[in-house]
Amino acid sequence: MKITGIAFRGFNVTPKTNWSFLEVTTEDGRTGLGECTLANHEPLMAAEVSRIAANLQGEDARDRNRIARYLPHAPGGLVTATAISALDQALCDLAAQRNGEPLHRLLGGAFSDSVRLYANINRGANPRTPEGFAAAATRAVAEGFAGVKLAPFEPMVWEDGRTAANRAAYAEGLSRIAAVRAAIGPDVDLMVDAHWRFSPGGAAQLIRDLSADNLFWLECPVAEANHAEIVRLRGLANARGMRLAGAESLSGLAAYRPLVEAGCYDVLMPDAKHAGGLGEIQRIAALAQTAGVEIAPHNPTGPVCHAHSVHLCATIPNFLVLEVQYGETEAFFDIVQGESLRFVDGAALLPKAPGLGITLNPGAFPAWKRMDRPWLDPRLG
Repeated sequence: MKITGIAFRGFNVTPKTNWSFLEVTTEDGRTGLGECTLANHEPLMAAEVSRIAANLQGEDARDRNRIARYLPHAPGGLVTATAISALDQALCDLAAQRNGEPLHRLLGGAFSDSVRLYANINRGANPRTPEGFAAAATRAVAEGFAGVKLAPFEPMVWEDGRTAANRAAYAEGLSRIAAVRAAIGPDVDLMVDAHWRFSPGGAAQLIRDLSADNLFWLECPVAEANHAEIVRLRGLANARGMRLAGAESLSGLAAYRPLVEAGCYDVLMPDAKHAGGLGEIQRIAALAQTAGVEIAPHNPTGPVCHAHSVHLCATIPNFLVLEVQYGETEAFFDIVQGESLRFVDGAALLPKAPGLGITLNPGAFPAWKRMDRPWLDPRLG
């Protein structure tokens, strides 16, 4: 199982979206696959993957605990953490392939044969009017999703002040939320992603203004470092029947420990692309479980992260629900081959083939391109 190559693969899949993947090949002819999508950071990611490849040529892919742990100490921040997370994904894929078992078995075995999903409709809403969001939500519910999420407040950012433009963006956001709730009815879970756009005072007002919309959760209202205010906002949200969710871009167990100990969130959202590996998310989930905190992994990007997340979520006892980007592009299904990733009544069926269960489709896809204002820019929602 000696590593013979590690390669970066980047694809442009919509005018605003690139997906990036990492492939690890071994001397026995196997290929393991991970996802390292980080919007507008593709040149840095390609360079980081090259650095990793130079360090790991000839290493035994079975030693994933060791080789996926010493590299994060190099500088690089979220770029390095994302590359390492993809490396761990790929090594887990290889190990499960070699064992002849699906990846969830390598992770300890599944609690169920399917994983509940919710539809992130943010990129599938066109036009981005209240009516456009409502139509996207209606399509998702018609396909069996029991929960939908939107990020409705672009281009508002609290640091820009209480300007006429910000007030209009806030009012439009509330109108989008109300339109979606009216379209899906009272029984479908509704989540709102605030993308850190609010000050603590503004977030408190937002929670009060959303009381009538029966939110399942409010996500990322303020900067993650503001623990004391997040705890206060959680109390306000809980008093109105909604959860508070967040922590989607942190890396490593140590980054999550203060959030759990402070009681910041009802729901933690570690991302398989950033958190440091599949095993690291299992450790984060175990820590969260001791405090009664639920896990709903962040998963708004490509099909490889999605496939890894499905295997992972099936093994987590305090798993709540998994995000999927709904209605953005058919490339989500076409860019890979193997087991079907098609959603079934708002759920993902657990793959049964050895390893991850999918590989990249050998067909040609457009190479990634620089995007100065991609979807994941917080100012664009």
